[in-house]
Amino acid sequence: MIEVLFLAVALSMDAFAVSVGIGVKNVSFTRLLAIKAGLFFGVFQGAMPLFGYLASIGVGSFIESVDHWIAFVLLGLIGGKMIYESFGEKVEEEFAAFTNKVLLLLAVATSIDALAAGFTLGLLELNPFVSMACIAIVTFIFSYAGVFLGTKGGSFLEEKAEIFGGVMLIGIGVKILLAHTLFS
Repeated sequence: MIEVLFLAVALSMDAFAVSVGIGVKNVSFTRLLAIKAGLFFGVFQGAMPLFGYLASIGVGSFIESVDHWIAFVLLGLIGGKMIYESFGEKVEEEFAAFTNKVLLLLAVATSIDALAAGFTLGLLELNPFVSMACIAIVTFIFSYAGVFLGTKGGSFLEEKAEIFGGVMLIGIGVKILLAHTLFS
Protein backbone atom coordinates (compact mmCIF):
# COMPACT_ATOMS: atom_id res chain seq x y z
CA MET A 1 0.00 0.00 0.00
CA ILE A 2 2.95 2.32 0.55
CA GLU A 3 3.68 2.16 -3.19
CA VAL A 4 0.24 3.53 -4.05
CA LEU A 5 0.72 6.37 -1.57
CA PHE A 6 4.09 7.25 -3.11
CA LEU A 7 2.55 6.99 -6.58
CA ALA A 8 -0.34 9.22 -5.49
CA VAL A 9 2.01 11.87 -4.10
CA ALA A 10 4.25 11.74 -7.17
CA LEU A 11 1.36 12.00 -9.62
CA SER A 12 -0.20 14.86 -7.67
CA MET A 13 2.90 17.04 -8.00
CA ASP A 14 1.99 18.33 -11.47
CA ALA A 15 -1.48 19.24 -10.22
CA PHE A 16 0.04 20.81 -7.10
CA ALA A 17 2.43 22.93 -9.19
CA VAL A 18 -0.41 24.12 -11.44
CA SER A 19 -2.59 24.79 -8.39
CA VAL A 20 0.16 26.92 -6.85
CA GLY A 21 0.24 28.82 -10.15
CA ILE A 22 -3.53 29.30 -9.96
CA GLY A 23 -3.14 30.64 -6.43
CA VAL A 24 -0.28 32.94 -7.41
CA LYS A 25 -2.43 34.45 -10.16
CA ASN A 26 -5.32 35.08 -7.75
CA VAL A 27 -4.85 37.89 -5.27
CA SER A 28 -6.95 36.38 -2.51
CA PHE A 29 -7.71 32.80 -1.52
CA THR A 30 -11.18 31.59 -2.38
CA ARG A 31 -12.34 28.28 -1.01
CA LEU A 32 -14.59 27.66 -4.02
CA LEU A 33 -11.69 27.94 -6.48
CA ALA A 34 -9.53 25.65 -4.32
CA ILE A 35 -12.33 23.06 -4.11
CA LYS A 36 -12.98 23.25 -7.86
CA ALA A 37 -9.28 22.85 -8.65
CA GLY A 38 -9.06 19.94 -6.22
CA LEU A 39 -12.08 18.22 -7.74
CA PHE A 40 -10.98 18.66 -11.36
CA PHE A 41 -7.40 17.56 -10.72
CA GLY A 42 -8.39 14.80 -8.29
CA VAL A 43 -10.95 13.20 -10.61
CA PHE A 44 -8.63 13.21 -13.62
CA GLN A 45 -5.51 12.13 -11.72
CA GLY A 46 -7.52 9.30 -10.17
CA ALA A 47 -9.30 8.15 -13.33
CA MET A 48 -6.39 8.20 -15.77
CA PRO A 49 -4.32 5.50 -14.01
CA LEU A 50 -7.40 3.28 -14.03
CA PHE A 51 -7.69 3.72 -17.80
CA GLY A 52 -3.99 2.91 -18.16
CA TYR A 53 -4.39 -0.16 -15.97
CA LEU A 54 -7.42 -1.39 -17.94
CA ALA A 55 -5.54 -0.90 -21.22
CA SER A 56 -2.59 -2.89 -19.86
CA ILE A 57 -4.85 -5.88 -19.09
CA GLY A 58 -5.53 -6.34 -22.79
CA VAL A 59 -1.85 -6.71 -23.59
CA GLY A 60 -0.77 -8.23 -20.27
CA SER A 61 0.00 -11.73 -21.51
CA PHE A 62 2.10 -10.36 -24.36
CA ILE A 63 4.33 -8.20 -22.18
CA GLU A 64 4.54 -10.24 -18.97
CA SER A 65 8.21 -11.13 -19.47
CA VAL A 66 9.26 -7.50 -19.96
CA ASP A 67 6.58 -5.62 -18.01
CA HIS A 68 9.01 -4.55 -15.27
CA TRP A 69 11.31 -3.01 -17.90
CA ILE A 70 8.35 -1.21 -19.48
CA ALA A 71 7.30 0.15 -16.07
CA PHE A 72 10.88 1.20 -15.30
CA VAL A 73 11.24 3.01 -18.64
CA LEU A 74 7.77 4.62 -18.49
CA LEU A 75 8.16 5.88 -14.92
CA GLY A 76 11.75 6.92 -15.59
CA LEU A 77 10.71 8.90 -18.67
CA ILE A 78 7.75 10.52 -16.92
CA GLY A 79 9.88 11.37 -13.86
CA GLY A 80 12.74 12.63 -16.01
CA LYS A 81 10.32 14.75 -18.03
CA MET A 82 8.92 16.29 -14.85
CA ILE A 83 12.41 17.12 -13.58
CA TYR A 84 13.51 18.49 -16.98
CA GLU A 85 10.40 20.65 -17.31
CA SER A 86 10.94 22.09 -13.84
CA PHE A 87 14.14 23.74 -15.11
CA GLY A 88 12.65 24.95 -18.39
CA GLU A 89 11.31 28.36 -19.18
CA LYS A 90 7.90 28.88 -17.65
CA VAL A 91 5.21 29.81 -20.12
CA GLU A 92 2.73 32.22 -18.65
CA GLU A 93 -0.83 31.36 -19.55
CA GLU A 94 -3.06 34.38 -19.95
CA PHE A 95 -6.39 33.29 -18.53
CA ALA A 96 -8.86 35.97 -17.54
CA ALA A 97 -10.37 33.56 -15.03
CA PHE A 98 -9.99 29.96 -14.02
CA THR A 99 -13.32 28.85 -15.43
CA ASN A 100 -14.52 25.27 -15.44
CA LYS A 101 -13.34 24.97 -19.05
CA VAL A 102 -9.84 26.20 -18.16
CA LEU A 103 -9.68 23.90 -15.12
CA LEU A 104 -10.82 20.97 -17.29
CA LEU A 105 -8.06 21.64 -19.82
CA LEU A 106 -5.46 21.95 -17.07
CA ALA A 107 -6.71 18.74 -15.41
CA VAL A 108 -6.46 16.79 -18.66
CA ALA A 109 -3.01 18.20 -19.41
CA THR A 110 -1.62 17.33 -15.98
CA SER A 111 -3.12 13.83 -15.93
CA ILE A 112 -1.57 12.43 -19.12
CA ASP A 113 1.40 11.17 -17.10
CA ALA A 114 -1.03 9.41 -14.77
CA LEU A 115 -2.45 7.49 -17.74
CA ALA A 116 1.00 6.09 -18.53
CA ALA A 117 1.65 5.37 -14.85
CA GLY A 118 -1.54 3.31 -14.78
CA PHE A 119 0.18 0.64 -16.83
CA THR A 120 2.34 -0.09 -13.77
CA LEU A 121 -0.51 -0.67 -11.29
CA GLY A 122 -0.64 -4.38 -12.10
CA LEU A 123 3.06 -4.75 -11.36
CA LEU A 124 2.57 -3.31 -7.92
CA GLU A 125 -0.19 -5.89 -7.38
CA LEU A 126 -2.58 -3.31 -6.00
CA ASN A 127 -6.32 -3.04 -6.33
CA PRO A 128 -6.76 -0.49 -9.14
CA PHE A 129 -9.92 0.96 -7.61
CA VAL A 130 -8.29 1.51 -4.21
CA SER A 131 -5.32 3.04 -6.04
CA MET A 132 -7.62 5.29 -8.05
CA ALA A 133 -9.38 6.51 -4.90
CA CYS A 134 -6.09 7.13 -3.09
CA ILE A 135 -4.62 9.04 -6.04
CA ALA A 136 -7.80 11.13 -6.39
CA ILE A 137 -7.93 12.00 -2.67
CA VAL A 138 -4.23 12.84 -2.40
CA THR A 139 -4.42 14.96 -5.55
CA PHE A 140 -7.48 16.80 -4.22
CA ILE A 141 -5.66 17.61 -0.97
CA PHE A 142 -2.47 18.71 -2.75
CA SER A 143 -4.42 20.82 -5.27
CA TYR A 144 -6.46 22.53 -2.58
CA ALA A 145 -3.29 23.22 -0.60
CA GLY A 146 -1.54 24.42 -3.77
CA VAL A 147 -4.16 27.09 -4.45
CA PHE A 148 -3.97 28.20 -0.82
CA LEU A 149 -0.16 28.32 -0.73
CA GLY A 150 -0.03 30.05 -4.11
CA THR A 151 -2.15 32.93 -2.81
CA LYS A 152 0.33 33.28 0.03
CA GLY A 153 3.19 33.94 -2.38
CA GLY A 154 4.38 30.41 -2.99
CA SER A 155 5.53 30.71 -6.61
CA PHE A 156 8.86 29.10 -5.68
CA LEU A 157 6.98 25.86 -4.84
CA GLU A 158 6.02 25.20 -8.47
CA GLU A 159 9.52 24.11 -9.56
CA LYS A 160 10.28 22.14 -6.38
CA ALA A 161 7.05 20.14 -6.63
CA GLU A 162 7.83 18.95 -10.14
CA ILE A 163 11.36 17.88 -9.14
CA PHE A 164 10.05 15.99 -6.10
CA GLY A 165 7.35 14.24 -8.15
CA GLY A 166 9.85 13.27 -10.84
CA VAL A 167 12.29 11.80 -8.33
CA MET A 168 9.49 9.79 -6.70
CA LEU A 169 8.33 8.33 -10.04
CA ILE A 170 11.89 7.34 -10.95
CA GLY A 171 12.25 5.73 -7.52
CA ILE A 172 9.08 3.68 -8.00
CA GLY A 173 10.36 2.56 -11.42
CA VAL A 174 13.68 1.47 -9.93
CA LYS A 175 11.86 -0.40 -7.14
CA ILE A 176 9.72 -2.31 -9.68
CA LEU A 177 12.78 -3.18 -11.76
CA LEU A 178 14.78 -4.37 -8.76
CA ALA A 179 11.86 -6.37 -7.37
CA HIS A 180 11.46 -8.25 -10.67
CA THR A 181 15.12 -8.74 -11.55
CA LEU A 182 17.06 -9.12 -8.31
CA PHE A 183 14.41 -10.40 -5.91
CA SER A 184 12.30 -12.76 -8.03
